Amino acid sequence: MTLESKVILITGSSRGGMGAAAARIAHKRGATVVLHGRVLTDELKTLAKELQSEYVLCDVTDKTAVESAVIEVIKKTGKIDALINCAGMAAAAPFLESDDEHWMDVFKVNVMGTVHFIQAVAPHMLKAKYGRIVNVSSIRGVENMASSRITAYSASKAAVNNLTSALAKEFAPHITVNAVAPGFTMTHMSGGWTEAVHAQVKTALLGRAAQPKELAETMVFLASDEASFVTGQVLVVDGGYGISGK
Repeated sequence: MTLESKVILITGSSRGGMGAAAARIAHKRGATVVLHGRVLTDELKTLAKELQSEYVLCDVTDKTAVESAVIEVIKKTGKIDALINCAGMAAAAPFLESDDEHWMDVFKVNVMGTVHFIQAVAPHMLKAKYGRIVNVSSIRGVENMASSRITAYSASKAAVNNLTSALAKEFAPHITVNAVAPGFTMTHMSGGWTEAVHAQVKTALLGRAAQPKELAETMVFLASDEASFVTGQVLVVDGGYGISGK
């Protein structure tokens, strides 16, 4: 797989998770990578220096700020060939105790953050008659794996899955739109896993959680020309957790 001459914008790539891993893989394969974070952190500065990459800063819930960030990218790189939407949040709250603010916070980031970036980037892709959009969903957005502990999160990722299918239809044939639905993955959030969660992780067919790089490989593949005939798909990457039957 080669990404020579491709410009890939990766949201939520300021921390050492899947976004950062995708950035490293895309860079290694020849892409010009543009990083994104909500604020400037030491992690983001270090990664940008490592990859010799540009970066943009904005809150994904702020549509005007997102539009400005995308214009900045276009001015610097001339185009955006692929958009990988990794920015997201997870927050636990029992359904009957969750208020409107909790639901809106989760949906503003996970759904509207994804919408804002796609709305800002897609017109440039349509003009170029080429584009790859990859959304990051979750196994919790898949109907039979929704979680009662993070109801708002599960619902928001289900919305991302539906959005992916709808936009694949709207933007065909020039832009492909797909999603990756990760299972348990060793990111900064895994530090808060309880013993019960660790026990769940072990029930996957592969008996372990994924490393960020393993999810990032799938994201970068969907952002490449090798995935030219794949669109409207939600690819579950969970080590066999969903079909383990345990």
